[in-house]
Amino acid sequence: MDVLSWGNLWPGALLFGLLLLLIFQKPIKWLLRLLLRSAASLLLLILWGSSGLLPSLALGANCFNALTLGLLGAPGFGLLLLFRWLSFT
Repeated sequence: MDVLSWGNLWPGALLFGLLLLLIFQKPIKWLLRLLLRSAASLLLLILWGSSGLLPSLALGANCFNALTLGLLGAPGFGLLLLFRWLSFT
């Protein structure tokens, strides 16, 4: 039996993948949390834009705005509104 056959590579690849998951556990958790928060922020941006409450303060529902809100939360919303307000002056 050949040592480098495909059947013998799967256990090593599995152990290597587990080792990588253990080493990068915190960054992966942080990235997944950011992704979840950004997805929720994108949904809120879509609802904000479709509500029509303040048409002059409408924000675009795009990835940059969603990442800003996902990373900064409520202060990020204020920052986006400030940028929107400054773009009109």
